This record gives sequence, C-alpha cells and structure tokens, in this order.
Amino acid sequence: MSETARILQQAARLIGTYGLHTGPQFAGLSESFSSLHAPLDVCAAIYIAAEGKGPSVFQRDEDASLRLIECSAPTMQAIRVLSNALDTEPPFIQITDDHTVAEYVQHVSRWASTPQFSDEQPPTEAEVIGRILRTADTLDAPRALAA
Repeated sequence: MSETARILQQAARLIGTYGLHTGPQFAGLSESFSSLHAPLDVCAAIYIAAEGKGPSVFQRDEDASLRLIECSAPTMQAIRVLSNALDTEPPFIQITDDHTVAEYVQHVSRWASTPQFSDEQPPTEAEVIGRILRTADTLDAPRALAA
C-alpha cells in the first residue's frame, strides 16, 4: 500500500470516529480541547493521519493551521490526490503576472462543506468518507500495462 493511500484511509477513519467539521477553523471543539479528538476538517484529518498529531492551533487559528498543513509534504500530497479525484477544479491564486498556483487545501475543505450547486446540499459525512476511501483504493489499484 502506498503511503498516500494509507494516509487517506487513516483520515477517513479519523472522520468516521470524531466527525466531519465544516465550520470555521480546521477542527471543532471537544470536551478534551484536543483537535485530535474533535470533529475534523478533511485537510486536518489528512494532516493528523500523515503527522500523527493534532495541534490545538486547528481549533483557533485558520491561517496558522493552513501554513502548518502546507508545510507537510505527505499531507499536501494526499490533499492534492484527493483534490484531483473531485468533480471540480481547484481555485487558483495569481502569484505573479504569469504564474498561478492551485489552492488544493481550499478546494478539498470547501468541497466537504459546501454544495456544488445552489440547489444541492453539501456531501454527507458518509459521502466524504466514501470519496476519500475510493481515492485511496484507486492509488493501490493495479495499473494496466501499456501494450
């Protein structure tokens, strides 16, 4: 099993255990005040699966949380893979006049918390977990050899 598939599977288990957080910040509040045991944003769950810890900053500072997530290479790899598996394209930010960068974290977080169309509902927790697990399974599916 690839490391990215393992991270995605573990993230799905974390969301299944602690719940999906779709509000402000990257984690909801819990009685233990630990973001490892609170409802989690998809990207926070992926970070915890990759790094093995849930920093409390996930519950109180979105900007610091975003920077922490972006500094973890295995987290960003898993987020990019999941973003690529979604039915929509990530937003892009203009860095220079001739260079843009995809905002994968925003894409994945918004996918799990907002409807794709105005007359729809956001995906359910079960749908989010299912998409994450299917993405992980796809990573480990045998590749057809070119003839």
